[in-house]
Amino acid sequence: MLLKYLSKFVFSMALLLAPVALYAADSRPPNIVFFLADDLGYSDIGPFGQSKIKTPNLDRMAAEGKRFTQHYAGNAVCAPSRCVLMTGLHPGHAYIRDNKKMPGATSTTIGKPEIEGQYPIPDSAVTLAETLKAAGYTTGGFGKWGLGGPGSVGDPLRQGFDRWYGYNCQSVAHNYYPTYLWDNAHAVDLPNRPFSSQDKLRPDEDPLMPTTYARFQGTAYSADLITEKALDFVRENKTRPFFLYWPTTVPHVPLQVPEDSLKEYLGLWNDPPYAGGKGYLPAFAPKAAYAAMITRMDRDIGRMMSLISELGLDEDTLFVFVSDNGPLNGTHQGLAGTDCAFFNSNGGLRDGKGTLYEGGIRVPCIVRWKGRIAAGTNTRVTGFEDWMPTLLDLVGAPRQLPPGLDGISFAPTLLGQPQPERTFLYREFHGYSGQQSIRAGDWKAVRRNLQRKGKPNLQLELYNLATDRAETKDVAGAHPEVISRLAAFMATQHTPSADFPFPILDKSRK
Repeated sequence: MLLKYLSKFVFSMALLLAPVALYAADSRPPNIVFFLADDLGYSDIGPFGQSKIKTPNLDRMAAEGKRFTQHYAGNAVCAPSRCVLMTGLHPGHAYIRDNKKMPGATSTTIGKPEIEGQYPIPDSAVTLAETLKAAGYTTGGFGKWGLGGPGSVGDPLRQGFDRWYGYNCQSVAHNYYPTYLWDNAHAVDLPNRPFSSQDKLRPDEDPLMPTTYARFQGTAYSADLITEKALDFVRENKTRPFFLYWPTTVPHVPLQVPEDSLKEYLGLWNDPPYAGGKGYLPAFAPKAAYAAMITRMDRDIGRMMSLISELGLDEDTLFVFVSDNGPLNGTHQGLAGTDCAFFNSNGGLRDGKGTLYEGGIRVPCIVRWKGRIAAGTNTRVTGFEDWMPTLLDLVGAPRQLPPGLDGISFAPTLLGQPQPERTFLYREFHGYSGQQSIRAGDWKAVRRNLQRKGKPNLQLELYNLATDRAETKDVAGAHPEVISRLAAFMATQHTPSADFPFPILDKSRK
């Protein structure tokens, strides 16, 4: 443990002493507002093809910024995807490789559990927040963490954040009307009644009456509270460079939204109620609620953009918008009343959350920096591991990168400079029976059922994304040379993990 602390201390001191060479030496480093949506599909917002849900502020951000149409989340579910984002390591090297609870933690949403949170990233990990803090940034996180319970080595306050407000635990976040949120190291009580994750309508309750659902609502909507704290953070730090990490819980289920937003979409579609169960609370009009949650999120993003402008910081602020993985689809379709097909949430890509097909990991990405990044659309293949080197490049601190990262800075692409394409992008996911994928150019290879009991699978599927973005035609048999090349890449990218064992891949490395 002492060595871990010394390692992180030495790295931090090196960053503090390193010279910072900005792209524009006569200007301040840019503020960073990094917005991470939760389970938002590739086409759930207007700039990426959504036609039913209104997102005027993201439309504006995209019109004034750059859309990346081939951007990949760190993984297929929350915690491992966020680990890739925070550490710059792809899933074969990252510390967290699946959703996994802290030892002794419960999944309850009734009150405050004695132990909560997900398995922690180690103290030796160097996070994006730590690198920016060492480069002179004030750092704040507002939303959902998922990389280590309160007080653990993975606590955001021990991983580079000066300020934290919101949820620590992903399970507690399965309720937009919680009984408490974390304000730094303190759990702050909220005036909401406790809910059970198994709460559902009683047999005597009419599912077609809106009033039936009143008992599942509270008065303190967590997304609103988190937004206000994020806005306060900007006001308090307007005179110095800040990194605002905003990992919202929207539109992750359950489908809950205040009435003033819900009414905008009520009655527009055939929208049968969701009676609850399977760990999620009931919803009177789930389609309307899903749309309203995204539009309300967009409204909050607009409030942040307006505040930045009012403070005279528009040309000094870099905005990023991404999602942590794809939408609920496939085996998840209909969970808590969701309807990926109705909204075309995955934009015609295959499947969704929990898979390494395109619908599970290709996500919307918008980058806006007024006066610095030209508006337009870019097809470069990029991923969550790329954000640490990219942002450090953009703030003028490329030498402050920790060693051994998998990420590749795409700052040259953002700034309109030529840049060679990446050789490959690798993903592995230990959940959902075990999966592995690699993309090289337009070729993508996928393995499924690597952790299947009794008969694990090493067979590779192969797709040409240039002609088959929906991954409908496996052409592995016709291209053995491509399969051989991609399999060789795959074989070098997995490092065994004692905390997240992957027996068939671990064996292949021996």
